[in-house]
Amino acid sequence: MPEMSYVLLQQEDGELQFVEMPASHAYQLSALNLRLHKELSKLTADNVPQLPKAIAEFRALDLLDENQSPIGGLTYINELEQTFSSIREGSYPLISLLTEIRALQAQLEQWYEDEDML
Repeated sequence: MPEMSYVLLQQEDGELQFVEMPASHAYQLSALNLRLHKELSKLTADNVPQLPKAIAEFRALDLLDENQSPIGGLTYINELEQTFSSIREGSYPLISLLTEIRALQAQLEQWYEDEDML
């Protein structure tokens, strides 16, 4: 079993999400999340998404609440890509953000394929 890490995300309302990532790629999701947060305020579209904020990374996850479960990294990044590709932005070069999201998406797809986990 490959080594996995977890990125803890927090919604504005306090809700927590745990994203399971390959250990070699978790930092990339955290860095991408921080970059997206930095750039969100520059977007002028009326459908800018509310994005949870990365607040921690860790190697082991022992969830005690049966109602919680981690989100797969590829699932999360695919949803993130869909969300950002639906933004109709006229002023800010959104393509640069989408390029970063899609680069991580491609890396994850390759990783899952290499690990025979697709």
